[in-house]
Amino acid sequence: MSQSPEDRSSTPAPREPLPGSAHSRPVAVVTALDEVLRDALVAGLLLDAEGLVALRYEVAEDAAALRRLVVAADGVQEDVLVDLEHPCVSCAMREDAVPTLSRLAGRPEVRGVLLAPPLSADPSIVVGTLRPHEDTWHLASAVAVAAAGTAAADLLGDDTLAERGLRWADGDVRSVGEALAAQLEYSDLLVLAGEADCAGAELVEHLRAPEQRILADPFAATVQEVLGGRLDHAAGLRRRDARRVEPYGGPTAHGTWTLDLLSERPFHPDRLLENIEALGGGRLRGRGRFWVPDRPDSICQWDGAGGQVSIGAVWRTGAELPTTRLVVTGQDPADLPRVRDAFARCLLTEEEWAAGLAPWLGAEDPLAPWLGERDARV
Repeated sequence: MSQSPEDRSSTPAPREPLPGSAHSRPVAVVTALDEVLRDALVAGLLLDAEGLVALRYEVAEDAAALRRLVVAADGVQEDVLVDLEHPCVSCAMREDAVPTLSRLAGRPEVRGVLLAPPLSADPSIVVGTLRPHEDTWHLASAVAVAAAGTAAADLLGDDTLAERGLRWADGDVRSVGEALAAQLEYSDLLVLAGEADCAGAELVEHLRAPEQRILADPFAATVQEVLGGRLDHAAGLRRRDARRVEPYGGPTAHGTWTLDLLSERPFHPDRLLENIEALGGGRLRGRGRFWVPDRPDSICQWDGAGGQVSIGAVWRTGAELPTTRLVVTGQDPADLPRVRDAFARCLLTEEEWAAGLAPWLGAEDPLAPWLGERDARV
């Protein structure tokens, strides 16, 4: 059982047994934007379990290398600078984390590993890169750690990772909200440290799926919760899949609202461009799918946080025409009618929809710079 820092310093607690077997060591992927909170969770678990180590990566100052640390309860075991051929998440995990995990799993004294990639890493990319290499180790969970008190500002504000000194590489232009949303929406265990009754905690309740577990204290996480299961990568990807987006709802005491905007009609390409700022700008988290009548074979993704919106044609349709659905969450009451009205203006009118898709054959494509050419494979 986890203890507070004061309890640990005064009374040694019995170490929890790790759930790993002799044939496969459990590995948990721990992501965060806040280094202090992440390290508090990791340190608490290291003190709780015999044979547990942390494999931590930090971005070097020149962003062309990673610092790899292997840490146990009694101190640092390895501290190595790793040169990367390409400064990206998947390359770093494939080139260094995979062989390091195999090496650690081969040590008889190591019973489990807490893998902490650099701050702001997307856990879906980390896990997707690691999964094909599971052998003497297996992925047990993905844990996202965040501060309740700053979650609203982090998710809805317009800060970029570069402005916070949190970007993975020079080409990382993500917003803080985009990075944190990816961590919270994919992970199966959320640790939201701080006051439970605040605007940030309420916002996370609107964004998390019912099956995602949530804890309010990094020191409340147990070894069994973090390392005792098997990570369901498919479930995490479903939560991140804009084709399957759905509203979860939640408390509203702090003004949080969620709009579920659904229509069988597509967006009018020109009116989408005219209204995109009204639809996606401001302190919002928006996800979903849409289509446009000049490319009915494509499903387009909408992904927005903190005033940044990313769109792209990323899937092929099936036998039936797609639908348009955006789920948008915010906390400013003035944003709700603005977003709802902008969504309605973007859609084809009833008259345009009744005319069918024939008038759009060969029409100029104003969205090509964002969606790609119409004959491109998606």
